[in-house]
Amino acid sequence: MLYFASLWVAVLAISFVLTMVGLGGGLLFSPLFLMLGMTKAAAASTSLFLNLVAASSAAVTYGKKKMVDYPLSVPLIISSSLAAPLGSYVNGLVDVQFFSILMAVILILAAVRMAFVPKKDTSDREQSAKVKVIGGLCIGLAIGFLGGLLGIGGGVFVVPLLMYILHVPARTAAASSTFIVCFSSLTGFLGYMSMHSINWAFVLPAALFSFAGGQAGARFMSARLQGRTIAYIFSGVLIIFSFRLLYQSFA
Repeated sequence: MLYFASLWVAVLAISFVLTMVGLGGGLLFSPLFLMLGMTKAAAASTSLFLNLVAASSAAVTYGKKKMVDYPLSVPLIISSSLAAPLGSYVNGLVDVQFFSILMAVILILAAVRMAFVPKKDTSDREQSAKVKVIGGLCIGLAIGFLGGLLGIGGGVFVVPLLMYILHVPARTAAASSTFIVCFSSLTGFLGYMSMHSINWAFVLPAALFSFAGGQAGARFMSARLQGRTIAYIFSGVLIIFSFRLLYQSFA
């Protein structure tokens, strides 16, 4: 029982930290469950479900506080869903190891860039509805393709792309990202559920902690964190993700 209690506390902590920067926790859930001896399919499906719960919990809070940019998010969701299958197809045609290493290097550079954001959030420039739709569609295509190619959720790419391509403020980018992550997590989980059995006895209690972590993370971010702090935290997340890509490439 102590083992499961410790794991549930870890789920709570991961959900709390990552929902503050626009992710649900899947970035750390999956490798954690693999280290604990779960099969790859079980780790992925459990991670996606908890990711969905944490992101949905946070997205509801951000939505109520009007922090989610829906005109930007909806086109991004649509185009990323369409591009993901293409990325999966290209996966069999290219050297994914080389691409993963290249992507890890790019993410490390992005992390360094985010760590040196100006003291004042200069990204807060209102974009027209047309720019948001076109920009969201283009960014969604890139995220969906990369996610399908690398076999990962594309949520980790959303915040830096929104910040540096469309000049979306860090707080709005993070809040909108949680809304976007809900859909990618749901479709991914349904795909796994159709092929593999789910250990609901473990997943459902863990989901309660993931939900609580998502709520706490969203409330803390909306009330306490500034754009500069969010950029710092996300910079650390990008570095962790980069090392994960490098590890997968050479393992």
